Amino acid sequence: MEQHLYESVHEEFRSLCREFLAREAVPRHAEWEAAGIVDRGVWRAAGAAGLLGPDIDEEYGGGGQRDFRFNAVLVEEIVASGCSGLGFGLHNDVIAPYLTELTTPDQRKRWLPGFCSGDLVTAIAMSEPGAGSDLAGVRTSAVRDGDDYVLNGQKTFITNGELADLVLVVAKTAPDQGAHGVSLIAVERETPGFTRGRRLEKVGLKANDTAELFFDDCRVPAENLIGTENHGFYHLMGNLPRERLSIAIAAVAAAEKLLAISLDYARTRQAFGRPIGAFQHNRFLLAELDTEVTIARTFVNHCVAEFNAGRLSVADAAKAKWWTTELQIKVADRCVQLHGGYGYMVEYPVAKAWLDGRVQTIYGGTTEIMKEIIGRGLGL
Repeated sequence: MEQHLYESVHEEFRSLCREFLAREAVPRHAEWEAAGIVDRGVWRAAGAAGLLGPDIDEEYGGGGQRDFRFNAVLVEEIVASGCSGLGFGLHNDVIAPYLTELTTPDQRKRWLPGFCSGDLVTAIAMSEPGAGSDLAGVRTSAVRDGDDYVLNGQKTFITNGELADLVLVVAKTAPDQGAHGVSLIAVERETPGFTRGRRLEKVGLKANDTAELFFDDCRVPAENLIGTENHGFYHLMGNLPRERLSIAIAAVAAAEKLLAISLDYARTRQAFGRPIGAFQHNRFLLAELDTEVTIARTFVNHCVAEFNAGRLSVADAAKAKWWTTELQIKVADRCVQLHGGYGYMVEYPVAKAWLDGRVQTIYGGTTEIMKEIIGRGLGL
């Protein structure tokens, strides 16, 4: 296992991320939570600070670092800051590889500079009212008509959906081929026929805009095809391990933060004349959580090192995703209980983390889908 994942250059970047978040996001996050969306200016500020596109070539304004540890550091610091409304992780960790590995030189010139500056916010639209993990159930269609695709359909639960200037839409281009007949088509903000529905009200992640998207005879230039027509399934499967690793990194960071908060509370909160951490039940509980979080951190660090080396398997990404997110929920639940009535108060960070973290076992592939992937890999 990788014991010392980060080097001095990564810790310098961590300081940059921490300072940026303390200055640009933490003071305004409560305001964004009330509004249900972050201010567009924080994206441009992040671009100016060098936090967007860390692994995108410098010629487009990116960091030029072929090292996922920089991505991991930013995710960890966003979690540590409590600024759950920032959609930088999706932008950097999920969308970036589609725009760097599957695009034409012209597409890269059009989109990557704005991606890195924060002037172009991105999203990916997979889920539909009747289709989540099952790509074969996608009903949004893209019919070729001359030099265009004509899109019709609806997407839902789209992170960055309201702010996004460029949305990678999963659409059926060969309906008779099921999951193997989907393509990825980039739809730009002002495209006629592309509209956004209501801002979805969620249990947690209140400041992170999540929207419904509608396509009504939406005519998109054929040159906006990402990758190869009818190969969307393979493109998605190739990039999902990176997304799941990013979610696992966030899950471990959240569990570590919850544990630190709860340890401090257990040392200072008094009951029956002594700190609540002095009671054997609470001491054993925290000992168990500390052990499990340490094991999770060790495996996730190993997965980051494996990803950097080009060796992270689909199964290991699935293992990391389901185990760490389920652990995050477990830690959050136990820590709320440990805090008693205060744990149920939203102004306490443990309550907010409990609400924000519940979705972790759902998006990016549910726990059940992760186990299915692992099970199939076992030949079952």
